[in-house]
Amino acid sequence: MKIQINTDKTIAASESFNAWLSTFISEKMERFSSHITRIEVHLSDENGKKEGVDDIRCVLEARLEGMQPIAVSNQEATEQQAVSGAIDKLKASLDTVIGKLRNK
Repeated sequence: MKIQINTDKTIAASESFNAWLSTFISEKMERFSSHITRIEVHLSDENGKKEGVDDIRCVLEARLEGMQPIAVSNQEATEQQAVSGAIDKLKASLDTVIGKLRNK
């Protein structure tokens, strides 16, 4: 499973942050790794440099073998919270999709 991280110009994505993010996503999505070929992470600050509540947005797009991609988004106060919330949503979506495949 490949993880591709994209940020806008207002998110400072250091190498250590990217390494943490890749490890975090890999661990959380491990049980789906046989179905996922790639996960794209899109982090952005909805208000730019202005202050705001819950203005960090994370969009996760999971590319599944032989299927359409699944995308979810979440907005929170920090990058870590936004990613964590988006992962929870993605896991719920994947449980539904993969569960339907198993029932066929």
